[in-house]
Amino acid sequence: MQRRTVLAATLMAAAGIAAAQSPFPSKPITMVVPFPAGGLADIVGRPVAEAMSRDLGQPVIIENKGGAGGGIGMGQVAKAQPDGYTIVMALSSYSVLPEADAIIGRPQMYSYQSLRPLARFTADPTVLAVRADAPWKTVKDFVEDARKRPGAINYGSSGNYGTMHVPMEILAQTAGVKMTHVPFTGAAPAVVALLGGQIDAVSSGPATVVQHVKAGKLRVLGHWGNGRLESLPDVPSLKDAGYNAEYAQWSGLFIPAGVPEPVAQRLRAAAKAAGNDPKVRDVIGHAGSPVMFQDTPDFEKYVQADVRRMGEVVRKIGKVE
Repeated sequence: MQRRTVLAATLMAAAGIAAAQSPFPSKPITMVVPFPAGGLADIVGRPVAEAMSRDLGQPVIIENKGGAGGGIGMGQVAKAQPDGYTIVMALSSYSVLPEADAIIGRPQMYSYQSLRPLARFTADPTVLAVRADAPWKTVKDFVEDARKRPGAINYGSSGNYGTMHVPMEILAQTAGVKMTHVPFTGAAPAVVALLGGQIDAVSSGPATVVQHVKAGKLRVLGHWGNGRLESLPDVPSLKDAGYNAEYAQWSGLFIPAGVPEPVAQRLRAAAKAAGNDPKVRDVIGHAGSPVMFQDTPDFEKYVQADVRRMGEVVRKIGKVE
């Protein structure tokens, strides 16, 4: 009996060692998209997940987990087992929410140290979109009306301090106007509300609205970048219109801190393959957001700079209930 017990223990130990040494990945990977389907993170995440699946030899499955400007989904991944099987396609709200949590006084959904940047896929200025039948033809029209009617113009967002809220607050501060903020669970529901007449405007990544612009349902008045956009070449920047407002909505892949380095490097290689995949570039570019890939070292520096800059913006916005 004792010999059997020893043999069983030996076999179990050997199985454990074999499992620990099994090549990564040996099962499907979950890519959390912390917003509802139809927004930028989802538009980018799906073709990237498909390309990474081909490279890794295992399915990369999308899980949409919206809420709190992306904070709920990012928090879920930050707390996940750091084994490489749970990753997140985040947006630039990553740089904002921990600072916002501190200002509001709510429990932190995640920390900057709990998620590790792996690769950036897009980095677009957001655009100011209104319905095609709206009375405003230019950014100046929009701002002057907001100045005449404080709080009367309402705009939708993906949640407090999210990637659709912050740029509108930047514009409001720069132009000295007041508008009413209406938060939704993601970009897609906010755009649906705009199309349906429940709200007056959104600031969104081009990929979320460009199809509606082409269909004649929405009009874009300006964007938060510099120069002209490839997907909307006739749209001026807010700076061109005289408002020093700038904001970029980026999308990037993060993994939980603590993922073993060999696993992190395998995921990095798959992300790089996806970023250089012609099909991925075509799908995302066709949606209105050209791929602007950054590998891990450059993306880490980019995120660090964005965290510093957005921290200042959020502190100026202050507490939002």
